Amino acid sequence: MAEKLSGSPELPRRLAELVGESQVVTAPEELLSYTYDGSGRQGLPTAVVFPLSSAQIAAVLRLAVQTRTPVIPRGAGTGMCGGSLAVRGGIILALSRLNRIKSIDQANQLAVVQPGVITAQLQARVAECGLYYPPDPTSRAFCTIGGNVACGAGGPAAVKYGVTRDYVLGLKAVLAGGAIVRTGVKTAKGVVGYDLTRLLVGSEGTLAVISEITLRLIPLPAGKATFLLLCRDLQQATALVGVILAGLTPCALEYLDHTALQLVKDRLPPDLPIQADSALLLLEFDGDAQSLRAQSRRLTELVATTATWPHLRAATNKAEAASFWAARKGLSPAAFNLRPHKISEDVVVPRNRIPALVAGVAELAATSGLPIFTFGHAGDGNIHVNIMLNRDDPAEVRRSEAARTALYRRVLELGGTLSGEHGVGISKAEAIVAELGRDNLELMRQIKLVFDPTGILNPGKIFADPPPGAVAVAGTDRAGGRASA
Repeated sequence: MAEKLSGSPELPRRLAELVGESQVVTAPEELLSYTYDGSGRQGLPTAVVFPLSSAQIAAVLRLAVQTRTPVIPRGAGTGMCGGSLAVRGGIILALSRLNRIKSIDQANQLAVVQPGVITAQLQARVAECGLYYPPDPTSRAFCTIGGNVACGAGGPAAVKYGVTRDYVLGLKAVLAGGAIVRTGVKTAKGVVGYDLTRLLVGSEGTLAVISEITLRLIPLPAGKATFLLLCRDLQQATALVGVILAGLTPCALEYLDHTALQLVKDRLPPDLPIQADSALLLLEFDGDAQSLRAQSRRLTELVATTATWPHLRAATNKAEAASFWAARKGLSPAAFNLRPHKISEDVVVPRNRIPALVAGVAELAATSGLPIFTFGHAGDGNIHVNIMLNRDDPAEVRRSEAARTALYRRVLELGGTLSGEHGVGISKAEAIVAELGRDNLELMRQIKLVFDPTGILNPGKIFADPPPGAVAVAGTDRAGGRASA
């Protein structure tokens, strides 16, 4: 019979016996730092544990199964969907101290890292070896590789290089019962058995706890060329995306609608002729000097065929290029100048349906009476839709939820998907059946049961309800805001 320890003083003592007192946090003021993530929601854990090895993770998971205590793996807490929140109490398994880059194999272009490694730090280290790890979430200066793998993160470079899953060759992972397994390969090819690596990438900590990652690297591009392309309006900007990709291969192709552009225009060159309806494309090419010259020349020729508009501005040095990107990355905090709260969606549509999506979003803004704007990775159709609201105003909350539901419906009508890189977490858990269908969702529930029969691993995430047959975990639902779990 399972012990009932979640929320009990006995649980911290047992955890300390397993990993050491210095690796367990239970004081309310210390737990506070682990109650929230980038979603703006909250969930209070019973304890936070900082494991230092796969063996310690396994010991914690065995205790959790024995006591039916939820376990929530956590990286840096930058996720936008509540995936690292303790919505049913339990143990936060903070992987930040597993932060070693264990090896960089230059000959085979591989890196083996622990999940707590900061993404930008890995990129800097492999660059010293002439290598490149392309996935570049906007939060790469502080998000972790483990979190990127768990959520299937992307970033601007995805238009040319793909997303996190395209660089994960193998994993070490700890299963709910405490077994430590290795998946995948360290070779360029490998098709023996089921692809468990791909199954775990993007599983948001619901199937296993990842404790080591083998990553594919590529040669570091010699240089970059960065451009701003100021467009007359939304229609011209979104139409140009297909034109550009038909003849060029940018390593980034970002888009800002007129509202987004107005939010950050003070960070852009002051002589850029921004007008009320203007929209912006931010492009970047990489390669050797000859390739950069050829691509820059082709872009200039392409723009010249569109009459007096759009306006093309090339960065003249690295500092100016960095300032262009600073404006793009400053959008999320600048959004709170419109309203104190935000619903951030990362939908994806086929590239040729981007104009229809942004037109639909404009209609939603008009009918809801709320500020709603778009920006994001236009090169791969991954558009961030931001619904701004005041959660203290019940009418705005109702209108924002209606707008969100209408957005999801429109995305699916256009042949898109509800998330390109943020994941499901709790914020999309109730909506995914519309995309996946009940048969697919039930198949996923059965896979969850095989990996986690007692349902302790990150309960309430991806699935709005516990899988049928799972043993109910101890603890209560403590999610703040609009909990879906």
